[in-house]
Amino acid sequence: MRLGIFIYVILFFMGLSPVLGQHLITIETELDAGKNQLNNSQQVVYKNTSDDILTEIYFNDWANSFATKTTPLARRFAENFDSSFHFEKDANRGHTNIISVTNASELPLEWERGDEIDILKIILDKPIAPGEIYTLNFMYKVKLPNARFTRYGHTREGNYNLRYWYLSPAVYDGEWQAYSNRHTDDLYLTPSEFKITLTTPSVFKLTTDLRVISEGVSSNKRISVLQGSDRMRADLYLEKRLNFEAIVTDKLEVITDLKDRKVNSAMRALTIDRITHFLDDRLGPYPFDKMLVSEIEYRNNPVYGLNQLPDFISPFPDGFEYDMEVLKTATANYLENSLVLHPRKDYWLYGALQIYLMMEYVDRHYPNMKIIGTLSNFWVIRWSHASELEFNDQYPLLYLNMARNNLHQPLSTPKDMLTKFNKNIANNYYGGDGLNYLSDYLGKEPFEQAVKGFYKKSVLKPTTSEAFRKELNNSTGLPVDWFFDSYVSKRTTIDFKITKVNKRGDSLDVYVRNRRKHAMPVSLYGINKDSTMFKTWIPPIDSVSMVTVPAENVKKLVLNKEAKIPEFNQRNNYKTLSGLLNRPIQFRLFQDVEDPKYNQLFFMPVFEYNLYDGFTVGPKLYNKTVLPKGIHYKLEPQYGFRSKTIVGNGSIIYTQRYNGSLYAMRFGLSGSTFSYNNGLFYRRYTPFMTLAFRQKDLRNNEKQYINLRNVNVYRDNDPLDPDQEPNYSVLNLQYVYSNPNLIHYFRSVLDYQISTNFSKVSATLEYRKLFLNNRQLNVRFFAGAFLYNNTARGDDYFSFALDRPTDYLFDYNYYGRSEDTGLFSQQIIIAEGGFKSKLQPAFANSWITTVNASTNIWKWIYAYGDAGLVHNRGIGGGTEAVFDTGVRLSLVADYFEVYLPLYSTLGWEPGLGNYDQRIRFIVTLSPKTLLGLFTREWY
Repeated sequence: MRLGIFIYVILFFMGLSPVLGQHLITIETELDAGKNQLNNSQQVVYKNTSDDILTEIYFNDWANSFATKTTPLARRFAENFDSSFHFEKDANRGHTNIISVTNASELPLEWERGDEIDILKIILDKPIAPGEIYTLNFMYKVKLPNARFTRYGHTREGNYNLRYWYLSPAVYDGEWQAYSNRHTDDLYLTPSEFKITLTTPSVFKLTTDLRVISEGVSSNKRISVLQGSDRMRADLYLEKRLNFEAIVTDKLEVITDLKDRKVNSAMRALTIDRITHFLDDRLGPYPFDKMLVSEIEYRNNPVYGLNQLPDFISPFPDGFEYDMEVLKTATANYLENSLVLHPRKDYWLYGALQIYLMMEYVDRHYPNMKIIGTLSNFWVIRWSHASELEFNDQYPLLYLNMARNNLHQPLSTPKDMLTKFNKNIANNYYGGDGLNYLSDYLGKEPFEQAVKGFYKKSVLKPTTSEAFRKELNNSTGLPVDWFFDSYVSKRTTIDFKITKVNKRGDSLDVYVRNRRKHAMPVSLYGINKDSTMFKTWIPPIDSVSMVTVPAENVKKLVLNKEAKIPEFNQRNNYKTLSGLLNRPIQFRLFQDVEDPKYNQLFFMPVFEYNLYDGFTVGPKLYNKTVLPKGIHYKLEPQYGFRSKTIVGNGSIIYTQRYNGSLYAMRFGLSGSTFSYNNGLFYRRYTPFMTLAFRQKDLRNNEKQYINLRNVNVYRDNDPLDPDQEPNYSVLNLQYVYSNPNLIHYFRSVLDYQISTNFSKVSATLEYRKLFLNNRQLNVRFFAGAFLYNNTARGDDYFSFALDRPTDYLFDYNYYGRSEDTGLFSQQIIIAEGGFKSKLQPAFANSWITTVNASTNIWKWIYAYGDAGLVHNRGIGGGTEAVFDTGVRLSLVADYFEVYLPLYSTLGWEPGLGNYDQRIRFIVTLSPKTLLGLFTREWY
């Protein structure tokens, strides 16, 4: 520590002291590889650059964010349904152990942590006036986490990837910008002076973009002295076998471990040289001599898409993927190491500039590259619109995936409040697309000059997106405030429409409506076949605007023809000046990407199975593209090979989405016809309506639904059951509350049904808790009662079921719904009573209440138990108590499970005979349902 003071004194007299505005961070650290631990001695010479007197200083201690299962970082993993951190051993989590905190005189200072234990508050022994400096000394140990969580920490190969391994002073700009690590890689540190002395076992090779002042080996230890000025982070990579290579260009030295076996070293050097020249040309000089471009940084923020496929099926030419990987990572580092933006509140400008520059690079060097690469030439795909999309078309497409699902968030949303998909993909893409939109509107030259001017004025100085707004305003006479006030700050979508066209002499009066009420400009084109007669920009409008354009040779008017604007709906951008249809009808085999020039209709074969119809096959006729629309319809006629009959289903659904707590309203009509027993068929017609509610915070999984439907069922008469009621109609009103999370899962359903002969009400409550000791408890409660029941005595078709509902509403995916024996009768769907054993009474025609519980024994093996009361009216009726217990094998919770009954009201079930027929199972074969397993962490 005294060495650090000595260095500081020398620097002071050399004119490099913190009076220039930089904090001086001096660290002496030694790696204890046996304990995966760093022993740190750190001195911070803090410069008060504010106008306030400071009595305390906050430090970011993000190494301690791994300490427990309840830190903000741990909660973020759980929110993303990532259970690996929760179940990890304590030894692999990592933490910080503060030994001492002292002032320049080595006198102890008070310090404390709040509820967020990765923030350190130091109470000073004297105030710091504006412009003054204050010296703090720290002695502490950092237990490094396993790299499997964030890719930083200690790896299974015994290497170390170090980021956030030291204490860093929080930024004070009138208030402290101290916040917790939420796996968003956005620590805020102003440019500072780093002096680091690193001691490691000699087997480790160091890679860093800091200057290496000296390096030597003594007594099996490698000692490296590092220095960096105006740095906002100090990343270190320690490897037993060096994977990094240095490529020197005439702009800067790039150190990278990104490799591609199809790209030789000469090609890698040419690629990196081209990228550095491009960034220098579009932004300006990089302020440092070296740049680190690591595979870890790329893997944490990759180029999403088909270029993540294995090499042997890569559809892109050799070198393209390597080029994109280096480009994306290098561009991010170029911006983040140069521009001092608030990385959590103003992050959007980093992402927007990064994607915009990537789009410009691809336009320049790969102008003909398709989004699916060479697959676009494959005869099976060549017919599709997807094969026509350019590589840069992926950006609006992936943003619209969120906007069409009403899951988009404003660009100005703090980074830690974004959903995973928006944080990693959609918002950056929307931002980059927005800059492309702005560039086309303002003109490429003034826009590029504004970007370069902003970069030049802001390098290594605290700045904001407002400074970028001012630079744009200074570069053009056109309005730009709409971009920041609406495009960036509002949770809005963009949708323009041509409402009316009047021909007046040799001119056309074109009326254009902005359907979203936020003022934005739009481009208008006059088209004659494949030729563009004119292009003009309509200034920002928030309602209806009329523009006069020449009519000569114009056959069609199109808004946003080149799709420079990421519009929510481009299908209403077309207006034919003669003819009936603005867009012709197009038929396609298999689902495709939406082509707004056509009314698209798709066909595809479908295959299903149930015991009575056997395998069913037929065409599916539908209009749904990769992106959802407001109106979806489908018709699925199928032929059953066992029933030798036409079966199938169809539906039409209209969805209206809103920007509020009521976020969706859905109306529809569905119908289906299948066999419900051998030679017996049912027909079901259901008009329905759903109101969907959610929280304003899209990371909050809490949702509420109100469902209203009228289920009309018509069944063939069963000659073996002449007393059955074949035809019936049930009005069903349902309220659903859902809040699914990894640690706490809760769902409740209130259900009311009324029909001619009965009326019933029920409630279902489900709760799942994952405890800190890794014990999981699942509890489910069900209660149901008939308000009146005039069905025939002995007919339990509409009764509450103890273990296997009759499913008279045909909601459940039973593979053999009428089976009483055999394998298909053992399929269980946890509904109503939720029992697993087949007990008597199996039904309740009056009321029922049950409790189902389970807890894990080891990993995916659970013990379960059910208990309940069943009340029946009539002869032999009354209230009976029932229970069962057993073992549940939860291979994939709620999707693939097996239940092995042990002891129940019947006694010891393994000893009762035919035990194999008592085993129950849950199996889900629906692709849509299975897809939910993979999408829940992203949305």
